[in-house]
Amino acid sequence: LLAAPYLVPPQNTSAMRAALHHVRAVARPATAAFGTGIASRTTAPSNAHAIAGLAAAGVAVGAAAYQNEQQKQAECSVTELLPLIATAGMGVAAYMAANAKIEAEQAKIAELEAKFQKYWPRKIMMIFGPPGAGKGTQGPKIEALCGIPQLSTGDMIRAAIGAGTPVGLKVKDLVSKGALVSDEIVLEMIADRIQDDDCKNGFILDGFPRTMEQARKLDELLSKTGERVTRVMALDVPDSILEERICGRWIHKKSGTSYHVKFAPPKSMKLGADGKPDPATMLHDEDGSPLMQRSDDTASALKNRLAGYHKETTPILSHYGPKHTNVVAMVNANQAAAKVWEEIESKL
Repeated sequence: LLAAPYLVPPQNTSAMRAALHHVRAVARPATAAFGTGIASRTTAPSNAHAIAGLAAAGVAVGAAAYQNEQQKQAECSVTELLPLIATAGMGVAAYMAANAKIEAEQAKIAELEAKFQKYWPRKIMMIFGPPGAGKGTQGPKIEALCGIPQLSTGDMIRAAIGAGTPVGLKVKDLVSKGALVSDEIVLEMIADRIQDDDCKNGFILDGFPRTMEQARKLDELLSKTGERVTRVMALDVPDSILEERICGRWIHKKSGTSYHVKFAPPKSMKLGADGKPDPATMLHDEDGSPLMQRSDDTASALKNRLAGYHKETTPILSHYGPKHTNVVAMVNANQAAAKVWEEIESKL
């Protein structure tokens, strides 16, 4: 709009007056409407609203300045400047009102966050469940609801190696030698990771601890800052149900997306003459890349995995159970995923 008068030859007085009139006609009601909207708002507008107010003011001031410059050529009356000046004033007022509300709302949010961090402890959670219990399905939902990250020891190891941190270099050396990563190194990685800003309100441990010794060392680590595990979510599914879940599972390795031949098949899946899925048709829905089955997602391997899980996990659940900190919540995971989530949400 401001450019329009400059595109008109100075000699064309009537065209210039028309252009200026157009600027005034558009800027004045638009800014007035904006100012009225700001005055009636009960919550702080976004930065976009504030910028819009300033922009409207800029248009009005620019138009007023240009019209004043061209008064002699266009023979404009001084009174024609008054609506533009009023429009500029409204734009500035709207901008200031928007900024004041934004700053007040931000101050209130900062105050609440500070109070939360001072008086409420971090939410330190664990998710337990046998293979196929649904940890991969329910974990991200807890993460999204609580706004705290889910920390996998495997992911932490890969991140530490990739970042070249001191502990990452230790792990890289061990992995290159085919040695196991010790509990002490894993705890060192956890200690570093939970200092990150995204963990200030809490975190979810996935895949750790796996043994009573690890649980005790974790408790010791947390006690250094006066903290402890605040919730253990244990997903319970009968072993007889798990074989069908596990043996029908296919995974997209890059994204970690899980599929199931019965419960969540990929769109491309086709059955062979034997009634089983044709591996060549098991493709990721998003990019069509091949899916894979874990080598231990078999009936024989599952039997050993379940035996190990029960042997190691039962003492850990007891450790955090009624006789001790009493933070374990048992969840019936042998039901529809939506029902499982309802139960989890009620026990968070």
